[in-house]
Amino acid sequence: MTAPFFQVEQLTKKFGGLTAVNNISFTVQPDEMVGLIGPNGAGKSTLVKLIMGILKPDRGSIRFKGKELRGQNPWDIVNRGIAGTFQNTRPFRRLPIIANVMVSCLAPRGRRRGEWVKRIEAKARDALEFAGISDLALEPAAHLSHGDLKRLEIARAIATDPELLILDEPFGGLNPVETELLAKSIRRLHRGGRFGRLHSEGMAMIIIEHKLSELMKIVDRVIVLHFGEIIAAGTPREIVKNPAVIEAYLGEEGA
Repeated sequence: MTAPFFQVEQLTKKFGGLTAVNNISFTVQPDEMVGLIGPNGAGKSTLVKLIMGILKPDRGSIRFKGKELRGQNPWDIVNRGIAGTFQNTRPFRRLPIIANVMVSCLAPRGRRRGEWVKRIEAKARDALEFAGISDLALEPAAHLSHGDLKRLEIARAIATDPELLILDEPFGGLNPVETELLAKSIRRLHRGGRFGRLHSEGMAMIIIEHKLSELMKIVDRVIVLHFGEIIAAGTPREIVKNPAVIEAYLGEEGA
């Protein structure tokens, strides 16, 4: 039997007496874009940090292409083919944004893929083009809007050539125009294609988000967390009609 592309099984993380992630299990296939939603404090960001190796689980398994990731360092996980962005952007603010992305291009995984482009600068420019901010390549990161900083984070992540991209609240703090532009970049990355010298076969994605209206337009499947546990999973249409989700999350949004 073929192992799932990505699998979380019985993952648990406690902080003292608080169980932030409780016995969570799910899979992601290579062609999927999966949304992860839930009220504040549901355990979404903790789950991302567990997957990326920033936090260590108390129990459970994280497998990517059949290989166990639990206990590995974040840089080892990136070099396996998983990259992520986080709610708070932390660029090298005094450097041009292309230099920010070139740092990611130096990761061992990125260097191995020499056929992608021959030069680091060219690779960084193509990552910026994918993210939709190539025209700002020479601007210092300190001059970017919040929306452009979000796209810079995506460019830095994809410069490592991931097969699975995890985005933690990519639309947070963005206005409607910025949100739509970023949503288009995300859809384009998921589908794959050629932009400049860069060719992508597409990538699997997990997107953690509070802006449900935008998320539901782009994901294939949604997983709902509440108090660290999965309470529902299904298509966007199924999720918005699920009574448990309406009570736990959508009801809170409308309160």
